[in-house]
Amino acid sequence: MRQIQHKVIKDAKLFINGEYIDSNSGESFDTIDPATNQKLASVAKANEQDTKHAINVAKETFDSGVWSDMPVADRSMILCRMSDLVMERVNDLALIETLDVGKPIKESRGFDIPRAASNLRFFAEMANYINHEHYDHHKFMSYSKYAPVGVTSLIIPWNLPFMQMTWKASAAMAAGNTVVVKPASYTPLSALMLGEIANEAGLPPGVLNIITGPGGTVGTTMSTHPHVRRISFVGESATGKTVMQNAASQLIPVSLELGGKSANIVFEDADLDEAVSGSIEAIYRNQGEICLAGSRLLVQENIYDLFLDKFVSAVKKIKVGDPLNEDTDMGALVSKSHLDSVDQYVQIGLSEGARLAVGGKKVAGLGEGNFYEPTVLYDVDNKMRVAQEEIFGPVLVVIPFKTEEDAIRIANDSVYGLAGVVWTNDLRRAHRVASKVNAGLLWINCWYYRDLRTPFGGSKASGIGREGGRHSFEFFSEAKTITLKL
Repeated sequence: MRQIQHKVIKDAKLFINGEYIDSNSGESFDTIDPATNQKLASVAKANEQDTKHAINVAKETFDSGVWSDMPVADRSMILCRMSDLVMERVNDLALIETLDVGKPIKESRGFDIPRAASNLRFFAEMANYINHEHYDHHKFMSYSKYAPVGVTSLIIPWNLPFMQMTWKASAAMAAGNTVVVKPASYTPLSALMLGEIANEAGLPPGVLNIITGPGGTVGTTMSTHPHVRRISFVGESATGKTVMQNAASQLIPVSLELGGKSANIVFEDADLDEAVSGSIEAIYRNQGEICLAGSRLLVQENIYDLFLDKFVSAVKKIKVGDPLNEDTDMGALVSKSHLDSVDQYVQIGLSEGARLAVGGKKVAGLGEGNFYEPTVLYDVDNKMRVAQEEIFGPVLVVIPFKTEEDAIRIANDSVYGLAGVVWTNDLRRAHRVASKVNAGLLWINCWYYRDLRTPFGGSKASGIGREGGRHSFEFFSEAKTITLKL
């Protein structure tokens, strides 16, 4: 069955100026199926010359005005057509995403690809309603315009490649910019497929360019080239610092969405069944390979044992298996090296004094794939490495707390500040805690719901800047004030 379904996978080339081309050097690299550790496809390996070529094409296309001067309504129609085509190909895209990432097919088909289509449509439609300011003062009138900035570099992570790519590219293109996208080397296939969709939808050649290759070469060029006017990066914090340092050489504005170690706080008055279900989702969705994961579970002492029992019982029901099976809840980690890293963190936690409730090893009986058991470490102290460092896998650390103030203190005792969750039936407490936890996104009695109109981003080591809604248009545009004497 797997071999038949693999026919949708094909060797991949760079997408530049509306065409699929080989790399300048002719070199390629392999992308691997995490569920089998077998080769999926060969992918063109871009070098510095390829990257500069893509950036120059994007600059020439922008300067030509074929996209930047196109009426907003016409740009919107093309992006909406791309959205429609994504949904027409939802099954193929979901299959590619699952084979490349290792995530369950029901997540790819039921959420990731539809959300990508929504990204394209949302920003396409919102572009028609961006307000320009206008002020009269005595004999003068001042007004502002939001103009596209030019070439934008978008560097995309491996965990949610197609959704993240459309999240960035749709906003940048809707604002009138041209884009150069670098998907992660682990998971480039779905991103490259967007080129076919762009051509079919009538996107002018050169507006969207997709190049694949090593971050040290491609990413560095994309973050230092003088033609680039915005950089949006999603990835781990250390790499984000490097991107920011590179961009500083050309004074290029950056938007950075980086790592997280989010606190998931359960108070004694919470609906425990709802909190268990939501907390399971918050750590084990996408194998825990998600920046927004509620990876630190803070539970009030009065319910600590009861909640832990309920939670562990639910974890034991999670089905880990072939990502292509419809009943699989958790698939494979993206690579063997990442699986080894996750396992090493579990061993570190145990050596630090944490206790193992469930999981803690590679899943037996699933061949050579990168399958790791959903894991719970409990009686964790927040000073432990497993509580402070991002594991980015299916490993939850459980920390007891006494009071509301205690929970806030523990939640904020982290270098990260991306997200957080609060489970309580006390509305006043919910708002108090949400306002005091230092994070860019807070959920109350839910997790992962995103209204695309709202700002998205983190504080501290979790990033710089906000995207989403008007915030994306502000980042991907240049505000210009014009004053006229009447």
